[in-house]
Amino acid sequence: MCGIIGILYKGRHVAKDLVRGLKLLEYRGYDSAGVATINRDELLIEKDKGRIDVLNSKLGFEDMPGRIGVAHTRWATHGAPDKINAHPHTDCDGKIAVVHNGIIDNFNEIKDELIRKGHIFKSLTDTEVIPHLIEEYIKNGYSYRDAVIEAVSRLEGAYALGIISLYDPNLMIGVKQLSPLVVGLSEDGVFIASDINSLSPFTKNVIVLDDGEMVFLRTDGYEIMRISNRQRVDKKPLTIEIGTQFADKEGYVHYMLKEIFEQPVVLNYSIRVQEHYLNLMAELLDRSKEIFIIGAGTSYHAALLGSMILSRIARLTAIPVIASEFVSQYGDVVNVESSVLAISQSGETIDVLKAIEFAKSRAATILGITNTLASTLTRVCRVYIHQQSLPEIGVAATKTFTGQLAVLYRLAMVAGKRRGKLSQREMDEMKVEIAKIPGVVEAVLRNVDPIVKKLAKKYSKTKYFIFLGRGLNYPIALEGRLKMLEITYIPSLAYPAGESKHGPISLVEEGVPVIFVAPPDETRRFIIGNMEEMKARGAKLITIGYSDDSELKELSDEYIPMPMVNTLFSPIPYVIPLQLFAYYTATVLGRDPDKPRNLAKSVTVL
Repeated sequence: MCGIIGILYKGRHVAKDLVRGLKLLEYRGYDSAGVATINRDELLIEKDKGRIDVLNSKLGFEDMPGRIGVAHTRWATHGAPDKINAHPHTDCDGKIAVVHNGIIDNFNEIKDELIRKGHIFKSLTDTEVIPHLIEEYIKNGYSYRDAVIEAVSRLEGAYALGIISLYDPNLMIGVKQLSPLVVGLSEDGVFIASDINSLSPFTKNVIVLDDGEMVFLRTDGYEIMRISNRQRVDKKPLTIEIGTQFADKEGYVHYMLKEIFEQPVVLNYSIRVQEHYLNLMAELLDRSKEIFIIGAGTSYHAALLGSMILSRIARLTAIPVIASEFVSQYGDVVNVESSVLAISQSGETIDVLKAIEFAKSRAATILGITNTLASTLTRVCRVYIHQQSLPEIGVAATKTFTGQLAVLYRLAMVAGKRRGKLSQREMDEMKVEIAKIPGVVEAVLRNVDPIVKKLAKKYSKTKYFIFLGRGLNYPIALEGRLKMLEITYIPSLAYPAGESKHGPISLVEEGVPVIFVAPPDETRRFIIGNMEEMKARGAKLITIGYSDDSELKELSDEYIPMPMVNTLFSPIPYVIPLQLFAYYTATVLGRDPDKPRNLAKSVTVL
């Protein structure tokens, strides 16, 4: 995730306010930052790696002259966090500056086309294709405004853009597709920004853009246009009262809750990881004699589900291993024909790094999935995939877990196609189904949040919880248990439901809550039997299941209704109620979910 802001004032310089607004966006990314302004027919740009305050002192952001400008704070997705890859990005002639939040899916195709036409690229970002593409249309006779429209029409993916140019130094352009962008209006000038909070020091009058819209802003007014048909859209500003006290949390009391609710947006990014790297990783997995998937904590649960997904979709056998146990369990068999796929949100988890250090010493191929570019993991992998889940501040992983799952699904699909286990028709159908998941998650958040909040109040005083699931949703039961342990400190167990007769059932007595993850998949008929066994012993059954499943509803004491979803992808939406349940239970008990005792975001000691 990145944060963008743009300001066009009638009669004063914008730089100080750009920095002020940018500071309120720093929660969206903080590995690099930059500012562009136009002054006296000159496009000025300052940018570098580092935090905003440090760069402001070093580069003098606030001293940059000009009545129009855009600024950016970055969480790297394409290209390492350094000066070259920092935004804003420009065209060959240095006349167009673009800031961007999101991912351009087809940037490689556009970049190759522009390079053939003589354009010179400086960075490794997807963003840089945008100013060059605008420049190319201008060279072909388009007006600046029409060149921007044509260029944006070529883009595929998720993006919010802020654009200024010497071709029209009194015009600021904003574009929205899947990534957030709002417009602000005041007597002094006009604004665009990634969120409303960052505009709160300057105006209360805002317009929230919808997907597929772009806005042309001048000091005397604005015009909103739908890109697909070039038709004008009439939107009036809303007056919104908002303070800055929770600006970094977008109004949420805790980071954890904010990050849970960010998942529809984040999943759109994670599903769009670059096909090139998926293909490279799939090729290496296909060549391997043994495949191990390692992780710690939540990332191990992703590894466990990843092994099931690779088996089911790609017919690949992958052994999931807790990272700290890898060397003692499998060290003797690791060799040059082995691949180790390491999953780590931070890319710095010491157990993971030690495991891959050993595997590398045995000449194994090291692969990685991480949320942090320039982390140690990215430097030691032969191929890594950046999951693009945006910065996660809360200690308990939520959006990074579902992001890891999205990447693993995409990897399994690409590997399955490569190995001839998926036909093109099946591949196309899966792409359609996984593209629906962000919308399904959004519906789940909207519909189950009030239900789960009530359940948390009702069951917050329980002595312990038992979480049960089968098949692909056994790892989801494990993850639900881990979240409950991490932030509520309530003792909890998680088992495959079929194993519940071998230990957990001895703990069941009157009133003990047993949570079943029960989508309408091939395991449903078996899980009903497990539910009946628990109910016969007095358990309170809390079930997450399909909204129209009357049999499950009748068996359950509490029911969390879920929308219909392709059951292959059910683990992603079905973990959402468990994240919310842990969060709300913690807050009822007065725990701080962002700072659970004795835990750290990245475990960097053995």
